[in-house]
Amino acid sequence: MIGGVSAPADSVPRRSAAGRSASGRSAFTAGFLSLLFPGLGQVYGGDPVRGIVFAAPLVLLGALGAGLLLNAATRRTLVFSLLDTNVLLAVLVVDVLLLLYRAVAIIDAYRVTALLNTWRSARDPRLGRPRVRLHPLSVAGLLAAILVASGVHAAVAYYDFTAYDLLRTVTGGDNGSVATPVPTVSSTGTSNPGASASATPAVPSDRVNILLLGVDRRGNDQTFNTDTMIVISIDPKSGQIALLSLPRDTVDVPLPRSWPASSYYGGVFPAKINSLWLHEQGSPALFPFPDATRGADALKGTLGALYGIDIPWYVEVDFGGFRKVVDTLGGVTVRVDLAVQDDHYPTETGGGATRLYIPATIQHLTGDAALAYARSRHGSSDFDRAQRQQNVILSLRQQSDIPTILLRLPELVSTLKTAVHTDMPTSMLPQLASLAEQVGLQHVRSLVFTPPLYQSEVMIDPRGRGYVLEPKVNQIRKAVNEVFSFDPKLEASRQAIAGEGATVRVLNGSGVAGQAGTIRDYLIYRGFDASVPITNGGRADKSTYPTTVITVYNGAEANLSQSIALLEQLFGVTVVTKDDPKIKVDIIVITGKATPKLVAPP
Repeated sequence: MIGGVSAPADSVPRRSAAGRSASGRSAFTAGFLSLLFPGLGQVYGGDPVRGIVFAAPLVLLGALGAGLLLNAATRRTLVFSLLDTNVLLAVLVVDVLLLLYRAVAIIDAYRVTALLNTWRSARDPRLGRPRVRLHPLSVAGLLAAILVASGVHAAVAYYDFTAYDLLRTVTGGDNGSVATPVPTVSSTGTSNPGASASATPAVPSDRVNILLLGVDRRGNDQTFNTDTMIVISIDPKSGQIALLSLPRDTVDVPLPRSWPASSYYGGVFPAKINSLWLHEQGSPALFPFPDATRGADALKGTLGALYGIDIPWYVEVDFGGFRKVVDTLGGVTVRVDLAVQDDHYPTETGGGATRLYIPATIQHLTGDAALAYARSRHGSSDFDRAQRQQNVILSLRQQSDIPTILLRLPELVSTLKTAVHTDMPTSMLPQLASLAEQVGLQHVRSLVFTPPLYQSEVMIDPRGRGYVLEPKVNQIRKAVNEVFSFDPKLEASRQAIAGEGATVRVLNGSGVAGQAGTIRDYLIYRGFDASVPITNGGRADKSTYPTTVITVYNGAEANLSQSIALLEQLFGVTVVTKDDPKIKVDIIVITGKATPKLVAPP
């Protein structure tokens, strides 16, 4: 053993026929082999024991990693754990240590091989350790091998630090958030309890609820409205997702009773819900939350009180940033069910309007077009608008793939750092990502709380609030409570009927007591805006109608195709049309002796 290197067993140099020393092995090749796998260069250079010592740690780690990755659940856990900033820091430390380990292995392989070559070529080994002569090209090759190894580890460090910086920026460094356990999907149909129960506990507390806010923020401006408010609710038991949208014109939303604002406003927030963020900015005494998150905390608590659920986290997305994210990902493909025509879509500067038209077909939208599709409301309703927003969100989720994200990571990170804010602690992100990966997008339930089913529409509010929607709180809470158990086809039909907005008057033409009220309640259940006139107790012109008579007035049939089809199906009759300027509703239903007994569920 000389200088820590095992001397060759044959201490007398071998000679060729010409008397020259037998050629040695390439020190550069040894370094390159240890670049490929630590220890290979030492074995190649003639010191297998040393090679095994260098290779053993990596072999053991590789075997451990392979064992973990063979299990799909463990593999997902390892991948999603990279969303935790503490894990990312640990990865960075391990990456640096591995680089040092590989650099030492490369240099050692080069050194050992060069020394053994010199030893073998020495004329008389007994004179002591020979002098090693380094060839400049060989040393340059060694440095190149080290640079190659450094480049790989530098790339890992870059992505690692980029992810760390993004998570810290988006979450605000956690803001001291305390992690709340997230329920996990169980194959046995059970889950681990998570978020605490709401002040109005109508829904199982093991749901995961996140408030998604879309805002038109300009720079650091705090005077903006939250025009998009979607609660994403995940049921770990069934692996289903529900998207709950509340129209921005909703007023009189219940406030949590423990808040000072509840006493001040009389239990409900009187203004439109999209202005709550703006109101709380000037009223810290009414909404006692930290300045940085007061707006989001106020909305989480208020919508939670309306829905009867606990909403622990929010994600805020700036509209301008959303546009950039879509462009960075190469656009988004959506299926446009109803054409969007808006002759007064506001320009980016807000100084005018432009005409917008998106035909009903499958469309690949740029960031500008996707934002316009999600935001446009002239020529349609806020209810259709909410459905379009949900459509874009789901399409983005389905079409985002890891290779595209990695290729455009620098641009994406730059945009996300300014466009997205959340109060979710980074320690919770791995669990949430794992949960989101397990639930199926094919089981998404969509609810838009529209009139007449869930709200009363007031065209001119007597309190001076303009056009407003007054929520039917019990109906909304019931729908949220049953969102993962209702019939999706029935709910889709209710939403479609509500979207057409037919006004229906029900009259009793059979003389059967209470028949008109029962039919009215059932039609409301199916999505119609139905009513029974107070005058004459809702009686028709006579009480001897043998069957149901349904009349559509003043050309309303042109826009009520689904409503008319459903009424004909329910009552087994064909509607008739009539013009009468005195009739102010779209449809009149007169019940008869043979009218089916249609009863809405309690």
